Amino acid sequence: MNETNLSMHSVRNRSQLRLQIFFLILLCAGVIIAMSPMAYMVSTAFKRNAYTPEFPLQFIPNDPTLDNFDTAFNSRNFDTALFNSVRVAVATSALVTILTSMMAYAFARFDFFGKNLIFYTILAMMMVPTMMLIIPQFLVAKKLDLLNSLNGLVLVYSAGAMAFNMFLLRGFFEGLPRELEESALIDGANHFVIFTRIMIPLAKPALSTVAVFSFLGAWDEYIWALTVLTDVEKRTLPIAIANFRGVHSTDWGLIFAASLTAVIPTLIIFIVFQRYFVQGITTGAVKG
Repeated sequence: MNETNLSMHSVRNRSQLRLQIFFLILLCAGVIIAMSPMAYMVSTAFKRNAYTPEFPLQFIPNDPTLDNFDTAFNSRNFDTALFNSVRVAVATSALVTILTSMMAYAFARFDFFGKNLIFYTILAMMMVPTMMLIIPQFLVAKKLDLLNSLNGLVLVYSAGAMAFNMFLLRGFFEGLPRELEESALIDGANHFVIFTRIMIPLAKPALSTVAVFSFLGAWDEYIWALTVLTDVEKRTLPIAIANFRGVHSTDWGLIFAASLTAVIPTLIIFIVFQRYFVQGITTGAVKG
């Protein structure tokens, strides 16, 4: 009987091992497929005169060079566009984080007239496709004299990012114990002190998630910036990269070098805030 049990246990272990190996192989294949475009972009960025895609793909350049990066930074106001994107993305991230944290705290902790109606109205904005809002946004921006302005970009990007991020933060604040606020109120603290000195430090993971989301949204946005920006000196990075494309032929090495320059800051931000980012998004999703 014992030998039979041991045999069944051994068979079960071998089956589990085969299943684990299968999923590991499947996971590795998925990683390779997902990373191949990025690897090819990095490789091409260091190649000379890469005007046509090569077949079969060559991931290791024969004669690597930094000429594409030098050309990108010294042509078509690329450095100015990079600075503009940093300015817009940082300002958007800060504005969205500050405003949505206050909005989310109010919806999570206070009761006021029309609370649910206002909350679900804001959430309904998430259901509207961005492309449908371009004309209304353009007309409003024109009335407010926000066209061809980096500050106008910040305001539009911030308004578009608030609904989702407020929903994410509200779930996080609702998950915090109310006893913390009640104890602070008994000690004489007002709601502003509670919010700034108790809630904000506890909400660092969620706030980091909001900051990363809003930064990436402003950093990568192309359509609205292309629509409202007319001055060359005010163009952002996605527009500058698109302008490297030629009419009859395209230097893909130059474009990929510029694209890699745009990707690096986002990777750095994600690596720095990875721990807070994962914790914040999972907590907000579960609590919300």
